[in-house]
Amino acid sequence: MDFSPADDVFEKLRQLIHEPATDATAIHVQAMALIGRLKALNRAANTATRLRKDDTAASRQEMDHSHLGLQNLLYEKRHLEREIEKCRQFASIYQDVPLHSLEEFKVLAPEEARNPEVLVDEHQLMLNRLSFELAERQRLDQRRRELVRHKEELLKESKANAATTDSVKSQIELLVKTASEVQKKVDDLVAPIQANGTL
Repeated sequence: MDFSPADDVFEKLRQLIHEPATDATAIHVQAMALIGRLKALNRAANTATRLRKDDTAASRQEMDHSHLGLQNLLYEKRHLEREIEKCRQFASIYQDVPLHSLEEFKVLAPEEARNPEVLVDEHQLMLNRLSFELAERQRLDQRRRELVRHKEELLKESKANAATTDSVKSQIELLVKTASEVQKKVDDLVAPIQANGTL
């Protein structure tokens, strides 16, 4: 701010003080005019100061807003970095799933699951390997269920055959027992006849 008008007014007031008193009323009028000029300059200085303070406050508020935005962005950045690190550290189940080796996958998988574009993209390759593994396990599980069902049928057949065999065996044993009893009775009947015939 330029203080030269105020300096001029102060200089004129000093001159009035040091001038020989010619006319007190004229000096009083001049002094009042100079004091009025000083008051106007003071009001202008206060207004300019207030405007500067308002500008400074607005600039400070804008700077604080920008700083707060920066702090928010930095916080968000740190949060995202932590989340990314958590994701990298995350041990998902697919890492523990035993998969066909890459060579086996290239041989066994369907052509669309192992084309050159897929083999270059690690993520898509892993997805395709997991899908292939799932399909293979489902196929093998279906085959296992069929074999279990076939085994159960064979066991039923075997039990039925064993039951038939046991039944036949018990009937044969009964027949042998009955035959032995008949043979004994025949022997008992024939023995007196033979004894009479030899007499």
